[in-house]
Amino acid sequence: MDAADAKNFVVGDTVREEVDGVRHQVDEIFLKVDRLEQSASEIEQFYLALKKKQPNGSKGSSIVKDKYKERHVPSIKKQQQDAARREAVAAKRMQELMRQFGTILRQISQHKWAWPFMKPVDVEALGLHDYYEVIDKPMDLSTIKNQMEAKDSTGYKNVREICSDVRLVFKNAMKYNDEISDVHVMAKTLLAKFEEKWLQLLPKVTEEEKKREEEEAEALLNVQLAHEAARAKMARDISNEIYEVDSRLEELRELVVQNCRKISTEEKRELGAALTKFSPEDLSKALEIVAENNPSFQATAEEVDLDIDAQSESTLWRLKFFVKDALEVHAKSSASTGGGNNPPNRTNSNNINGNNKRKKEICDAIAKTSKKKTK
Repeated sequence: MDAADAKNFVVGDTVREEVDGVRHQVDEIFLKVDRLEQSASEIEQFYLALKKKQPNGSKGSSIVKDKYKERHVPSIKKQQQDAARREAVAAKRMQELMRQFGTILRQISQHKWAWPFMKPVDVEALGLHDYYEVIDKPMDLSTIKNQMEAKDSTGYKNVREICSDVRLVFKNAMKYNDEISDVHVMAKTLLAKFEEKWLQLLPKVTEEEKKREEEEAEALLNVQLAHEAARAKMARDISNEIYEVDSRLEELRELVVQNCRKISTEEKRELGAALTKFSPEDLSKALEIVAENNPSFQATAEEVDLDIDAQSESTLWRLKFFVKDALEVHAKSSASTGGGNNPPNRTNSNNINGNNKRKKEICDAIAKTSKKKTK
């Protein structure tokens, strides 16, 4: 191997390394774009779901949301901690209400007529064979007391549940026994006494329920705002990353163009000739490519003066690839439809005339510029 061959060999290895490097960077960009598309899709789905949960008619929720809009939105972790603390405080308040209800239950249980209702009905001993046919859910005061003292999940969650079971004790007795029977009268009397005492506790219960509802609504709103803030930050990050990807692609494109050979005069002529064969739509896209690297170029102006020789190598190579792809697509389309070289017909004749007029003006400008160069 002589010196020239060795030099060519080294240059060839260098080019291959550069090509591999560019290919590797492009692969990384593709992976990043895939990840960004997935993240963008998640954000889109989040806001679509949010829109379904809050239809246009939910004016009340928007007013509440505006009320808290200006304040600082705590993080989701902080909200979880606040929710646990708020739940503990609410549980203590409910325990106090249940303690007061326990006082009412004890007063009812100490009444001289309460003894028939203290324990479950002994159906076998009393020979009440049809009892379970009449009574769907048996209940007694001792069962209620035990459930109030339960520490596991079987215990009552709120005061209204206990109230409902106390009423059930006496209503079962009134339902099964005749109105003239002693048990019916005793149950009716105790139920009236219980309702009287319950009315004294009811305002506190209602106040606690309202407070609990407001706390839960505020907590739910905070969670929603936190999720929206997180998605908004995610959207901003995606936007920044997309800008970085665009910048990186532009750098790679310029790097590739710098290492490419220059477009020859013959190729420029062929490029200009190919543009004159384009449909108005493809021609507009080609002009947009020219405008991207040439801010002063007005792609949508009424008169376009396109000088192929004045374009940068980057623009020329992009035009070359675009022309190649567009002609291949047109060739496939013509082959599948069995048509000629003309582009597919448009349904609107006005659009056809307008597009063709625009195409003729641009093609004339290209031809005019080419004649100037020839002279």
